[in-house]
Amino acid sequence: MKFESLPQEVRLAVQAAQEKKAAGITVLDLTAAGAFTDYFVVCTGFSTPQVQAICTEVEAQLYKNLSRSPGHREGHRSAEWALLDFGGFVVHVFSEQARRYYDLERLWRMAPKLELPDQPDGSSSAGGTPDPPFGQEPFSSDAASHRPQRGHSRQ
Repeated sequence: MKFESLPQEVRLAVQAAQEKKAAGITVLDLTAAGAFTDYFVVCTGFSTPQVQAICTEVEAQLYKNLSRSPGHREGHRSAEWALLDFGGFVVHVFSEQARRYYDLERLWRMAPKLELPDQPDGSSSAGGTPDPPFGQEPFSSDAASHRPQRGHSRQ
C-alpha cells in the first residue's frame, strides 16, 4: 500500500496528524475485511494537549478541504484514546500506554498496513518548508541580531 493510493480524506487526516507531530502513524486498510469502515488511521500523542491538538487539526483540515465532519467522536477530552469516525475511515489517537494496551495493529494484523515515518521537527509532509503562522516571520539569526533588545535602545 502506498500513501498516494489512499483516498484523499485519509491522506488529509494523516497530514493533519503529522502537522501536530503525531508519532507512529499507521494506516490499516480494512476494505477486504468486511469491517464497518474502510481504513483506520492510528497514531500516538504524548500528552493530553497533543492528543486534543491532533484531533482538532484532523477535524479542521477535513472540514476546510472537503467539508467533512466526523459523524461520531469519542474521548476527545481524554488523554488515553480519542476516536474520530468519518464513516469511511476512523482516526484513533492514543497515548503511548493505551496504544500498547489496545494494540489495534495486532487485532487487525491481517489487514494491509502502511507505517509512515515520524516527521522530524520542522518538516512538512508535503516535502517543502511549511509557511510560518500568520503574522510571524521565519526565524533568522541575522534578523534577530538587528532587533533592539527589550529595555535597551540601539545607538
